Amino acid sequence: MSSKQVNRRDFIKIGGASTLALTLGSLGDASSFFDKNRTVHADANEEKVLRFHPNGKFKVVQFNDTQDDERIDRRTIELMEKVLDSEKPDFVVLNGDNITGGCDTELEMKQAMNNIAQPMENRGIKWAVTFGNHDEDSTTKSGVDESKMLEFYRSYKHNLNDKGAKQITGTGNMNLLVWDAQAKKAAFNFWLLDSGRYAPKTIAGQNFDGYPTWDWLRFDQVSWYNETSMKIENRFGYKVPSLMFIHIPLWEHRYMWYASVDSRTEADHKRALDKHQITGERNEEECPGPINSGLFSAIQHRGDVKGVFCGHDHINTYAGNYYGIMLGYSGSTGFGTYGLAGADKNKLRGARVFNLDLNHENVLSETHMVFAKDYGIDLSPNDQSIDPAPLPEKKQTVKN
Repeated sequence: MSSKQVNRRDFIKIGGASTLALTLGSLGDASSFFDKNRTVHADANEEKVLRFHPNGKFKVVQFNDTQDDERIDRRTIELMEKVLDSEKPDFVVLNGDNITGGCDTELEMKQAMNNIAQPMENRGIKWAVTFGNHDEDSTTKSGVDESKMLEFYRSYKHNLNDKGAKQITGTGNMNLLVWDAQAKKAAFNFWLLDSGRYAPKTIAGQNFDGYPTWDWLRFDQVSWYNETSMKIENRFGYKVPSLMFIHIPLWEHRYMWYASVDSRTEADHKRALDKHQITGERNEEECPGPINSGLFSAIQHRGDVKGVFCGHDHINTYAGNYYGIMLGYSGSTGFGTYGLAGADKNKLRGARVFNLDLNHENVLSETHMVFAKDYGIDLSPNDQSIDPAPLPEKKQTVKN
């Protein structure tokens, strides 16, 4: 999102403790996902780089909207580093709007991307990206589009992005399996989807005046998820539980907050808190695209996705259980973009943590936000941009 958008909105700042954990005990029984007597061997050339620990645990961190140019605010890096050192995740998702406008050259684009890659690379932590609506803000000037960005991200040693599904909308749509400790069974799966940028100017000669102007997941992406999900189930003989990461929220995120499609009152939200077990804050309206993609219906039908998590709306941090599927936000990680009003601008800078546990009936056992204020990071509403970190001297060969 842009700061101009949020300045036109009235903050409603409803509900939620800032650091509440959300347990997932009501998402349904996952005991059938793992037949202890069944061993499924993957293709011989498949690299099993993500594995659960012998104790059955695996941790994920989601950074959203780092959203800066080559001169990144130093506190964004400080927050990323402190979260990584404190949480020690097994995998990190940079979930869109990783960079933004202000880069004039290809070098500056690479510097902006390198800034946010270094915290994981320096620690040897596996990571991957999705794309948001701002990642291509500097493309016209720099000549670096998302396909070139993906190629650059993939050149890092610890990045796990692949080239992405072919002949469907978006860049880098993919899934990534997590194996058990013995690398014999697929224990979990991550879906990384490109939710696009902005709605087209017109469709069938009609513009989008009066509608949200963001993009939406297209039918071919939803179809790809559905077909790939079925292939994975056929391959292993069971539905592999998963998390899905997209930048732009679904309409169902908004429906969940009010437990309603049309009525949006405090009474509606009060009812939703208990019904959907919502924790966290909502400080601005959700900004989905003008068309409902049908993704939620597809994942509910398939029954493998346990949660869909987005960013985009920087000052929303809530999550809840919407008819058996977790829907949630990770607030903005980046200090260089819009936040709350006035002196509270940086109050909600943070990251989302996911704890997976094969000993838990739902595998996704718990998720919560952590915030810059938890680490004693300076929250003053000023600019603290720094010169870019040097690019690695020797880039890795791009992976197949």
